[in-house]
Amino acid sequence: MSHPTTRVLTMLELLQAHHRIRGTELAERLGVDERTVRRYAARLEELGIPVVAERGRYGGYRLMPGFKLPPLMLTDDEATAVVLGLLAGRRLGLPGEATESTLAKVQRVLPAALRERVQALQETLGFTLAARDATAPATAALLTLAAAARERRRVRLRYRSWQGDESERDLDPYGLVFHSGRWYATGHDHRSGEVRTFRVDRVVSVQPGEGTFEIPVDADPVQHVTRSLAKVPYRHDVEVVLETSLDEARRRVPASTATLTETDGGVLMVTRAERLDGMATMLAGLGWPFQIRRPDELRAAVRDLAAGLRGYADK
Repeated sequence: MSHPTTRVLTMLELLQAHHRIRGTELAERLGVDERTVRRYAARLEELGIPVVAERGRYGGYRLMPGFKLPPLMLTDDEATAVVLGLLAGRRLGLPGEATESTLAKVQRVLPAALRERVQALQETLGFTLAARDATAPATAALLTLAAAARERRRVRLRYRSWQGDESERDLDPYGLVFHSGRWYATGHDHRSGEVRTFRVDRVVSVQPGEGTFEIPVDADPVQHVTRSLAKVPYRHDVEVVLETSLDEARRRVPASTATLTETDGGVLMVTRAERLDGMATMLAGLGWPFQIRRPDELRAAVRDLAAGLRGYADK
């Protein structure tokens, strides 16, 4: 990196990759002194690239917020990482339209040789994870909730329930959670007086208010969302004692599907099920001995499963 132009371009890449970087670090990465770094910053300014220099002992350099640079400057590894991230995100259930348009934009600005290699990756990559048909939330709602959670600012939420009923409420958003292809917001709902979970794709509108709040020290949005989903009403309440340790049970049974607690003889699993034959299959697949507490109908479902398996074995 002996040519000054090469070092100026390298400084530009470093500024793109970091929100803010200290002058001493830039000098070390470029192999020059800090005076030369200041000269390079001035050179970038002359080229129309707004570099903000922060003075003082801990000063540094950054690009002006909102500034966009064409063309996109990506190495082979960076381009591969972007494409893989977008493809995986689409598979997990991130908004498909935004993913497709971003992929197209990235490919348009890549050099021809690299573009061909990236397209080959896209066309030949397979996934073992099934694609999710997620309902994409409105980008404005997602960003407004994220900003409100970071700034500890109350919002006025207009929300549509799964039945189609709309309601208005004031919410202190604690955080956002992406789970199983859907976005959730969790926080203190002033209408119910409780910590609640809301699907962001059902948010009709959200407006930041003037009120502020403090997030409780024990608040855990991820845990609250998974526990809330585990309590979604189904036809059957199920309690089963699994003869294993709590650590082993937690590795096999997702927190979003059941509540697990230590008890005499093993681990008490409390959950809900729409179909007891499916619950019987799940319990058999865990591979641990178990004791059914309720419902009694689950015992019949386990017997039916065992009889069916014996029938397959005798064929």
